[in-house]
Amino acid sequence: MTGAKRIGVTIAAELAARGVNLAISYSRSRTEAEQAGEQARTTGVSATVIQADLSSPAACRHLVGVVAERLGRLDILINMASLYTERPFADLTVEDWNRAMEVDLRAAFLCSHAAVPFMRAQGGGRIVNFSDWVARSGRPRYRGFVPYYVAKAGVIALTESLALELADDNILVNAIAPGPILAPPDVTEEQKQDVARATPLGRWGGAGEIAKAVLALLDSDFITGETIRVDGGRHVK
Repeated sequence: MTGAKRIGVTIAAELAARGVNLAISYSRSRTEAEQAGEQARTTGVSATVIQADLSSPAACRHLVGVVAERLGRLDILINMASLYTERPFADLTVEDWNRAMEVDLRAAFLCSHAAVPFMRAQGGGRIVNFSDWVARSGRPRYRGFVPYYVAKAGVIALTESLALELADDNILVNAIAPGPILAPPDVTEEQKQDVARATPLGRWGGAGEIAKAVLALLDSDFITGETIRVDGGRHVK
């Protein structure tokens, strides 16, 4: 797993409950990653926590190699690492653009590219990428997120392309597109309620709903190339 903050902590716990040995990478959120690892170990599985700057191609390749060596095999890759930064278009810099592409899109490609030989050698595997419900809906809805939106739309294209490329190797590639799951820390109670009212199911989903979707994709032997919205119907309202 690349990234184990907030939603990632819950996914790690659910995988560990199923007996999955884990490797969790983090960039800056060491405390959260260590906590996820410690929680996983209470179930009896192994959990390795590794720092990696996934904006670096070399770091992506090194991370996957180290994980495969430590775990002895590589069955699942979950590309969760992401940057979510609001910035007006007029204030955007080339660095802002590049950083979003490097972490939100390119890292998913690089980690997948590095993981595929290990999966191919053992007869198959699963890759789960993370997009966004807005990108999955096919049109932007919020101003100030140009690089993020473009990168997350690219994740969908990457998912579909890899699904086709890797089908013969029994490597299934899918993506999750979360909607209103966990409110950002700086969101007010009034803003939370506004989002809930705009969601047909009338509430925020909670990290457990994303974990359920991930597990469903890992369980399936016949779903590939899909990007599944987990948004409480937000896209239809």
